[in-house]
Amino acid sequence: MQNTPFENYKKRVLSTMEKSGMPKEYATPFLEPENIVEGNIDVKMDDGSTKKFKGYRVQYNSARGPYKGGIRFHQDADLDEVKALAALMAIKCAVVGIPMGGGKGGVTVNPKELSKKEIENLSRGWVRLMGDNIGVDKDIPAPDVNTTPEIMGYMLDEFEKINKRNEPGMITGKPLALGGSQGRTPATGQGGFYVLESLMKALGKKEKGTIAIQGFGNVGYYFARLVHDAGYKVVAVSDSKEGIYVPGGIDPVAAENLKSSGKRLSDYDGAQVITNEELLELDVDILVPAALDNQIREDNAKNIKAMFIIELANGPITPEADVILENAGVIVVPDVLANAGGVTVSYFEWVQNRSQFYWTEEEVLAKLKPIMDDAFEKVFIASKEKEISMREGAFYVALERLVESMKLRGRI
Repeated sequence: MQNTPFENYKKRVLSTMEKSGMPKEYATPFLEPENIVEGNIDVKMDDGSTKKFKGYRVQYNSARGPYKGGIRFHQDADLDEVKALAALMAIKCAVVGIPMGGGKGGVTVNPKELSKKEIENLSRGWVRLMGDNIGVDKDIPAPDVNTTPEIMGYMLDEFEKINKRNEPGMITGKPLALGGSQGRTPATGQGGFYVLESLMKALGKKEKGTIAIQGFGNVGYYFARLVHDAGYKVVAVSDSKEGIYVPGGIDPVAAENLKSSGKRLSDYDGAQVITNEELLELDVDILVPAALDNQIREDNAKNIKAMFIIELANGPITPEADVILENAGVIVVPDVLANAGGVTVSYFEWVQNRSQFYWTEEEVLAKLKPIMDDAFEKVFIASKEKEISMREGAFYVALERLVESMKLRGRI
């Protein structure tokens, strides 16, 4: 039976502490969240009826700053998943050194079954459920699966109506007109690109290799565009419906134009249609899972041919698969580092909201690069010095910072 996401997280914490020689008792504060808010949200439906939806917020660790993390609207969202994602946000914020803790929110709902007005009512109801547990100095939510800048706008409005004050920094990922940040849309893909370039430089690799990207949404598209422009050859991409393989290379902008015009990826000139599973096993230099979790597992890890994996999705590789890949010499840049560009620019948005001074996209991306470069360097060095994987190196860097903050506060 497959482990739950939260069990996977705990395994990684304990394994990292054991391999790196950290005292076992230090693990205790990181194995359970500090606070959980959950309850039913009453939503007025278009037909006049009221329907209940289960809402969650897990606040994991605040030793380094207020909780930070997205809210997902998904039919499979449950407390275990939200706990795991909140825990990983605490790790992620500590890896890149931003002064925030980890949080995550969710609602068990299929948003495709709701009208626009019902989604607005649900969004406002989530804020009412959270009450005074969220706010600029407490817990700052953001978009995640199936939530958008527009939804963040509803949530901001509801929070400000309840509290009778202007507080744009209580939520990030907002529309620009409501205090959103320039550069937020490409941030996760951009951060992943900076990390890939740092990895190639650290390994002394000058040639630009071939890349397969599972997941051609916002993150996958921006990453594809950046690597394509830098001279890498993107030979495969996929969305939830299908994948395509083009040995001669794919122009990401042309592929995106097909999708935005209502066509399919398979309409790309010269495309060979493949499944998402087949994409993972292609003979490429770099594999980029940018879609769902648990994509590379014990049953298919041995079929992976790429020598480098950049995790832009959250949790695409299970702990069992990690062991197989490590034994095969595959270098995995973990999600808590590779996709941390998104939360870093969310932090920038929070800073801008608090100061009421706003930056250009060029300024935002210029501030992102040294943070990602420095985080990569610390993780890479830790993995070499401790003779552990890069994932364990990232967890080690994060846990060291979290333990230091907890010690200074007298919590451990």
